[in-house]
Amino acid sequence: MNHVNSHSSLNSLNEWLFYLESIHATEIDMGLERISLVAKRLNISLANSKVITVAGTNGKGTTCAFIENALLANGHTVAVYSSPHIEIFNERLRINKALIDDKSLISAFTLIEQTRGEISLTYYEYTTLAALMICQQTSPDVVILEVGLGGRLDATNFIDCDIAVITTIDLDHQNFLGNDRVSIGLEKAGIVRAGKPVIIGDPNFPEQVLQFCLAAKSKPVQRNVDFFIDTFERSKEPQKNQPLEQQVTWQWRTDNLTLGPLPKTHIPQDNVALGLAVLQQLNVALTLANVSDYIAATKVPGRTEVINEQPLVVLDVGHNPHAARYLAKFVTQQNKAKIYAVTAMLADKDINSTLAELIESVDYWYTGNLDISRAASADLMSKTLKDLGKHCNSFDNIIDAYRMALDNANNNDMILVFGSFFTVAKIKQSLF
Repeated sequence: MNHVNSHSSLNSLNEWLFYLESIHATEIDMGLERISLVAKRLNISLANSKVITVAGTNGKGTTCAFIENALLANGHTVAVYSSPHIEIFNERLRINKALIDDKSLISAFTLIEQTRGEISLTYYEYTTLAALMICQQTSPDVVILEVGLGGRLDATNFIDCDIAVITTIDLDHQNFLGNDRVSIGLEKAGIVRAGKPVIIGDPNFPEQVLQFCLAAKSKPVQRNVDFFIDTFERSKEPQKNQPLEQQVTWQWRTDNLTLGPLPKTHIPQDNVALGLAVLQQLNVALTLANVSDYIAATKVPGRTEVINEQPLVVLDVGHNPHAARYLAKFVTQQNKAKIYAVTAMLADKDINSTLAELIESVDYWYTGNLDISRAASADLMSKTLKDLGKHCNSFDNIIDAYRMALDNANNNDMILVFGSFFTVAKIKQSLF
C-alpha cells in the first residue's frame, strides 16, 4: 500500500497524531540519521533565526518561558518548540506566545509524508520536523528548542544552535542516557557547538562534562563562575505597602553587573538566573525594573502552578528525584498546616527515590491509576509508599484520588499534585 496516497489527505489533527503513533516500531528510537535525511529532502534551515537549544534534566520549559517573555518584551519575534504537552498537542509550538493552529500542523505533516519516502520516523521526529518547517516559514528572530531527551541524539540536535543551554544534570532516563551524572551530562552536552556559548545552570557541573565542552571548542558560561545568585534572608515584617510574599529575596550578578534585590519568582529561581545569563549573551539590556517585570510575567502551566488558594492546590509535572527535592523545599516554604500529595507516575521512572525525597514533607498520600500503558499501577505506588513507611489512599483513577484529597483538606492545608505530565493533564481536565 502506498502510504503517501493513503495518509497525505488526513483531514484532522487528531487523525494525523493517531497515524503518527502507528508508523514506527518503537516510541523512542534515538538517532539523527533518519530525521537528518528527511530534513535535507525538505531543505529545512533556520539560518534566518537565532537558535537557542535548551537541554537538561529539569527546568527546561521554565527556562525557555523566561527567555521567551524577556525577548518578546524587547520587541523580538520568538518561537518556542517544547514537549510533551499537558492538554493539547498545539502547546508544543508557540509563536509569539500563540499556540500553533491545526491547519499549519496538518500542512507540514502532509508535506513530510509526501517527502519521507521509505524512511520511517518516530512520532517525535515527525512532529519535530513539522515544528521546524513552520519556524522556517515564519522566520522569527529567535527559535528556542527544548530538547526532548538527552541532547546528543535528540531530534532537535540536527539543527546547529547559536547558544546551547544546559539547565541541570541529574538521574533520569537512565535506560537511554546512562547511570551516573557524568554519562548523562555528556549526552546533554552533545548540543554544544564550536565557537558558540554554552550557558550552564547546574552549580555542581561535572568536571568531565566541562572538559568535553572545552574540547568541543564551545565557550562555557557557568553558574558560580560567570554568574551568581545571592540569597537574602526574608524579613519577618513586610516592607511598607508590600505583602510579605512579594518581598525581595535575592540578587543576580556577574563581574560587571548586579541586579537586585529581585522579587520572588513563580518558577524556580535557578532557572530565572540561567535565563538572565542567556539574555546577556543576546545583548538584551538588563535592568532591575525590566527583569522584575520578566519575573512577574513568567508563570508556566504544570510547574508549581496554583489552581486554588484555599486549600492551596499546586500542580507540578516533576517526576524524578531532582524535581522532588525542589518540591520538598517548595512545600516547606508554603508553611501550611497539613500537606496532601496526589501522585501517579510512569513505571519507567525511579519511583522509590522520587517519593523518598518528599516523605518527610507530606502528611497524607493519595494515588490512583492512569489509563495509559506506561503508567505504574496504583498498587505499585501504594506498595512503594508502604515500603517507605507511609500509608497511602489508593483509588481506581487519579481523579478520584484528587477529589478525595480535596474533600479532606482544610482551607489552611496544601494539596500537591505531581508525578508526570499525564497526572497533571488528568487533573486539569477534571476541572472543566
